[in-house]
Amino acid sequence: MAGPVSPLAVALPELPPLAGVRLSAAAAGIRYKGRTDVVMMEVAPGSTVAGVFTTNKCPGAPVDWCRAALKGGKARMVVVNAGNANVFTGKAGRDACAATAAAAAKLADCPAKQVFVASTGVIGEVLPHEKLVAALPGLQEGLREDGWEDAARGIMTTDTFPKAATRVAEIGGAEVRITGIAKGSGMIAPDMATMLCFVFTDAKIPADVLQSLLSKNVETTFNATTVDSDTSTSDTVLLIATGQAKHPRLPPAGETAARTRFLADFARKLNEVLLDLALQVVRDGEGAQKLVKIDVTGAVNARSAKRVAMAVANSPLVKTAIAGEDANWGRIVMAVGKAGEPADRDLISIGVGGTWMAKDGGVVPGYDEAPVVAHMKGREVEIAIDLGLGRGKSTVWTCDLTHGYIDINGSYRS
Repeated sequence: MAGPVSPLAVALPELPPLAGVRLSAAAAGIRYKGRTDVVMMEVAPGSTVAGVFTTNKCPGAPVDWCRAALKGGKARMVVVNAGNANVFTGKAGRDACAATAAAAAKLADCPAKQVFVASTGVIGEVLPHEKLVAALPGLQEGLREDGWEDAARGIMTTDTFPKAATRVAEIGGAEVRITGIAKGSGMIAPDMATMLCFVFTDAKIPADVLQSLLSKNVETTFNATTVDSDTSTSDTVLLIATGQAKHPRLPPAGETAARTRFLADFARKLNEVLLDLALQVVRDGEGAQKLVKIDVTGAVNARSAKRVAMAVANSPLVKTAIAGEDANWGRIVMAVGKAGEPADRDLISIGVGGTWMAKDGGVVPGYDEAPVVAHMKGREVEIAIDLGLGRGKSTVWTCDLTHGYIDINGSYRS
């Protein structure tokens, strides 16, 4: 793990038990010494599952395993290890996933395809899965309803603080809970930009509906964040519904509008949980000192707006200017122009912290830089860009780029 805790860190919320979920963590010595590095999450029989994974063309063996397992729509257990990503390990990587799932399935008395596995850490090193398998019986014995914090800490790598979020939603007049944990600090960029995230609900929702909800809400949360523009080989988000809550049945599959209304509050609260976790990942960006929100409006469409926003969010020159608290709006204009999207320099407006700096192709007459500089000295920076072309808009989040990022990644394997 990294040294000092990020100055943007948020405290772990209170995490009440969620019906049908038990968690545990243990030290298997896979890479780290003197800390937990393996996590087990057990869910009630019959739990449904949805997942979204990295678009990186060199995914880890666990991603391939989970994609195949997802086709069954059921989950019984999740096993995660930190320190070794099990990526670019060939047959050894596939064997590690199969052996881990088989051993966990035997303990849970379920098919191996109901066991989901995830790994995070160094790429290209064979995972010593015998250590992982040996830890499983102890993990099962240690399963607890209140094991959330242990699990959140057990999946950390360069993270400086554990990440969790929880909300209460309403379905048909009944309360259901949504709780998730995540890890991520570097190698964060769409699509998926989270590294690892595991979200649970006690609602009773079919796998196909769960998948639709997850895929839609990932787009405005995890896929709207970036730390360093590098898409991880291991990114995994799982959403598991235990079905333990007492709420009315969903309307029939053919009644789309009724289903949408029925699940409206659940969808809103799921989005809140995912965004909360995604922003915690950005807050823990390697070496980050500032959280940056970028709002783009006036684009020709939403897709174009997002591509412009991401070009700004991923620009090393913009990110270092923010780190240096330099109100250099010219770098923002540069990043807008390099996005390859429709833009007219004579229509673009740039603002920081609520102060418009440039409009109609030049600096605003009488522009006073003082309030912008004052805003940039804070921990949270807001950038507004109006392209003046249409109604497309998008919001993305990133962090600044500091010497700390180099320090952490230059010595990652040593």
